[in-house]
Amino acid sequence: MIDISRRSLLATGTLGLGAFALPGFAGAQNVLAARGFTHSVASGEPGPDEILLWTRYVPTRGDTAELRVELAESADFARIAAGGAQITGPWRDWTAKITVTGLKPGRTYHYRFVAPDGSFSPVGTTRTLPDDAATQFRAAIFSCSNLGFGWFNAYGHAAARDDLDLWVHLGDYFYEYGAAYYPSSAEAVAGRVPQPAGEIIHLADYRLRYASYRADPDLQALHARLPMIAQWDDHESANDSWEGGAENHDPAKEGEWNDRRAAAIQAYREWMPVSDEPWKAYDIGMLATLYRTESRLLARTRQREMEEFIKAPDVAAALTAFRDRDWQDPAVTMLGSQQEAWLAHGLRASVRAGKRWQVVGFGTVMGELRSPSESTGWLKPGNSGAAAYVKAGIAAAKLGMPSNFDSWGGYPAARRRFLDSARAAAANLILISGDSHNAWAFDLAQDGAGVGVEFAGHAVTSPGYETAFAAAPATVARGLVAANSELKWCDTSRRGYMALTITPDRATNEWLFVDSIRTRSPRANIGHFATVQRGRARMEE
Repeated sequence: MIDISRRSLLATGTLGLGAFALPGFAGAQNVLAARGFTHSVASGEPGPDEILLWTRYVPTRGDTAELRVELAESADFARIAAGGAQITGPWRDWTAKITVTGLKPGRTYHYRFVAPDGSFSPVGTTRTLPDDAATQFRAAIFSCSNLGFGWFNAYGHAAARDDLDLWVHLGDYFYEYGAAYYPSSAEAVAGRVPQPAGEIIHLADYRLRYASYRADPDLQALHARLPMIAQWDDHESANDSWEGGAENHDPAKEGEWNDRRAAAIQAYREWMPVSDEPWKAYDIGMLATLYRTESRLLARTRQREMEEFIKAPDVAAALTAFRDRDWQDPAVTMLGSQQEAWLAHGLRASVRAGKRWQVVGFGTVMGELRSPSESTGWLKPGNSGAAAYVKAGIAAAKLGMPSNFDSWGGYPAARRRFLDSARAAAANLILISGDSHNAWAFDLAQDGAGVGVEFAGHAVTSPGYETAFAAAPATVARGLVAANSELKWCDTSRRGYMALTITPDRATNEWLFVDSIRTRSPRANIGHFATVQRGRARMEE
């Protein structure tokens, strides 16, 4: 049990709340009506000598504000180590992002913003990436944080730790749905209602959704505690998005997809401590290269939805036709040829430079997941929708296909190209992935040869298989592992985050599970861990 005291949690959790310290978080008011430093501070895009710093400041009067930022190695700011300035205004929703250079590697810095009237923002801490002498690096990894389903205890727990260097968010930082849809009114936790009430479609909607999520105390605390590397998945725009549309986008009612996509990207770049580069590599001394990828909005080919096959007169025949015609099409891409080439070149360059590990973040799971034939017996009674999906998944498995085509399972040619490039580079490959809401550990293989491992993370709050299955989670896990040769372990019922520790010759991933998401709690435990030795391309038994 990793038990962080409630005093510690609450001390960090109230950092910078100001007008947002309301029960639940801030859902009862328009969070954009606040003035001054409205959403504390955040940092991201770390390098060995630079960091990006973020805040939001709305002046009492005027249509612009010039902000300064100060960094210091001591909390009293007795000696300013570096700084910068930026003019902000309504064109960027009053947010500011300043990249500060000239820093020392592997150092913790305190930082604060200074407003035109001389007032200060809350103080944050951040950390640069290490130099080549580093022998250990630890990152917390998150995905799928739906505010309505409960408290962000995973964020709060990580924010109160003192052994983390970085946090990574692999997507679904928020959800686009309107109130009472996902979660339903019966599933929602009281007071945890983001703004606006309706589904977000336009730029003002996306901005307000960020503003309401970023009023959460535990999310604010983590942003103010550690630097972040973030990439979007689908819900930052709309469910099951791709280059030309989304499952949850109706052009007839919601307008052109390109307009909505542009609004989603703009708001993301305003409100998140991220650069505008669509993908990027980060060198963690000689320990590793970490790759941030983009697999949704810029080049992804439209995925097939299982619902299409469920509605077919003959499900098996429709799946067979898909398998034999389009499923293996080499033109179907997750990343696009430009990003594929960049990543392949990057893996080779990292290995040639002597980096010990190559860590790639993907929004969706790559490991093979097929539905066991006995999974219909796991279902809760009366759930006809889930039953239809499970039966279709079983039919797909009998044809050698996965149960989900929105993940890498729907892009087998693209998966092969990536794994071939990693094998050709002789990479010591670790994938980290999100999206599924459940926890998974895979040994990835291509043509019978091990290529690397995948640590797939469970959700901060979004529900998993437990919503559809009455069977005990241990029964579900045994059945899934038995049916999937790449899968070595899974948990399909609990929420939390991962913590990845990298050393020169060994990488260990921990899956931490929070006690609850229905109430705010500082408690979490390590439910499972997996270790891989450098050069082995598979987890230790």
